[in-house]
Amino acid sequence: MTDTRDSSDDDRTADTDEPGTSAARDDGSHPDGDRTAIFEAGDAELDRGPFQQWASDSIQNPERVYRAMFYVAATFFLFTTLFPFYWLLMVALTPEGQLQDIIFTPNGFNPGAFVEVFQTIPFHWYMFNSFVIATASTVVVLVVGSLAGYAFGRLDFPGKTPLMLLVLIISFFPPAAFFIPLNDLFNTSFFILEPITGDGSLYNTPGALVLPLSAIFMPLAIFILTTFYAQIPDGLEDAARVEGTTRLGALFRVIIPLSAPGVATAGVLTFIAVYNEFFFSFLMTDGQPQNWAPILDGILAYQGQYQVLYNLMAAASIIGVIPVAILVVIAQEKIVSGLTAGALKE
Repeated sequence: MTDTRDSSDDDRTADTDEPGTSAARDDGSHPDGDRTAIFEAGDAELDRGPFQQWASDSIQNPERVYRAMFYVAATFFLFTTLFPFYWLLMVALTPEGQLQDIIFTPNGFNPGAFVEVFQTIPFHWYMFNSFVIATASTVVVLVVGSLAGYAFGRLDFPGKTPLMLLVLIISFFPPAAFFIPLNDLFNTSFFILEPITGDGSLYNTPGALVLPLSAIFMPLAIFILTTFYAQIPDGLEDAARVEGTTRLGALFRVIIPLSAPGVATAGVLTFIAVYNEFFFSFLMTDGQPQNWAPILDGILAYQGQYQVLYNLMAAASIIGVIPVAILVVIAQEKIVSGLTAGALKE
């Protein structure tokens, strides 16, 4: 009797088990693993299209997708950024009269264009004028912007927020809106300026460019410097004040050195913007190098009445970009740290 009952129980248990389950249990595996294997085998048998297969591979290996997206974005950025310079180089190296046959290589080879740039016109004087104007504007912006940034970032006074908003709003005005009153002002003769300018006006002088350009780029510098100066701990300035320094002394000896990335960012951005500026540079001078005409007037000087020297214009553009590129390479670490300051909260 006992043997019959035991054998019937074993048969009943075997009947209730699913095929393959007992073997899996004997191996110690979970039945869900078999079910997953079955689903994967079923997916492998599906007839997928290219897009479905790509989506499935992306889900299973997202790192490969991120890497591919990075390469695509980097390639697109490099192509859109460097191709104009490549094309300028091709035009500059192609002899005059053969520019219509350029495809991806220069039609001929004329490196002497980079020497003719300085022989045709005094292009070095145009570059010198741009350097002087950009440097003077950068100094004015940093000095005034540092004082304003210190006031907005570290002092409390009535109307602080509305005044800061007003400064930022001014930066949104188009430069053309200021040209008519400024042009009338700079062409007015002032007897105080007669010993300096001769006719008493600011037209064809560095002041006609430095003053408006400094005012245009001042709000951005104030905003950047205010953000940095506000992050300096008060204890450092208080320690300098205890040692006997004034607020200006603490600003230039403590706060500005500690805010070097922000100062470098504001200075480099201002210098590049003024160096490349065209609107006021074209209208506030007569285009002559002795009258402080900047580099863009020099590039346009290769356009004659009957002929346009495109190869010399391209060569002059490359020569004019090189100093700014060197400046950016030297200060890139400060610029990146300045632009990304405050992005992470520690």
